Amino acid sequence: MEKKRRFRSNGNIVLIGFMGSGKSSVGKYLASCLNLEYISSDDIIEEREKMKISDIFKKYGEKYFREREKEVIRDVSNRKNTVIATGGGIVLNWENVENLKKNGVTFFLRTSCGTIYNRIKDDKTRPLLDVEDPISTIRRILKVRMPLYKAASDYIIDTSRLSVEEVSEKIKNYIRRIEDEKD
Repeated sequence: MEKKRRFRSNGNIVLIGFMGSGKSSVGKYLASCLNLEYISSDDIIEEREKMKISDIFKKYGEKYFREREKEVIRDVSNRKNTVIATGGGIVLNWENVENLKKNGVTFFLRTSCGTIYNRIKDDKTRPLLDVEDPISTIRRILKVRMPLYKAASDYIIDTSRLSVEEVSEKIKNYIRRIEDEKD
C-alpha cells in the first residue's frame, strides 16, 4: 500500500466559498488524499448546538449563528494538518478570516450562480435560500460576498465545471508549489 503524502508545513488547508461551491465534497476527498484530518465548521456548530443550522436560524436568528460560527472558527484555526471546510458566510466577519490565515492557506472555491442553484436547488436545509426567488437571492448574496471571498483567499479555483478530483488536484498542485518554495 502506497503511503499518503502529508502536507509538510503542518498548516491547514482552508476552503471558503458560497454554499454549493464544493467545500465539503472537496474537503473530504482532499483530506483523504493527503492523509489529513477533515472538519466542517458547520458540522461542529450543529454538534455543539445539537440542532441543524436551518433550525438555529429559525430559532435564534442569523446573528446568533454568526457568533457560534466565530467561536468555532477561533477554535479550529489552532489545529494543524487539517482541511477545514467553512460555512459560506465566514467572510462576513474579518476576524474569522484573520484567524484562519494564522495557520492556513485559504482557497476560494468560486462557482457561478447557475451552478450553485443547480447543486443546491433540492436541498431544503439551506436557510438563506428558503425563499420565493432563490436565484435572485444567490445573486444578491454573491454580490456582497464576492469581494470578501477574493480578499480572504490566497488562491481562487473556479469549481463550476470541475469534478471534486480536479479541484483537489489543483489544490494539491498549489500546496506542492508552496512547499517547494520553502525547500
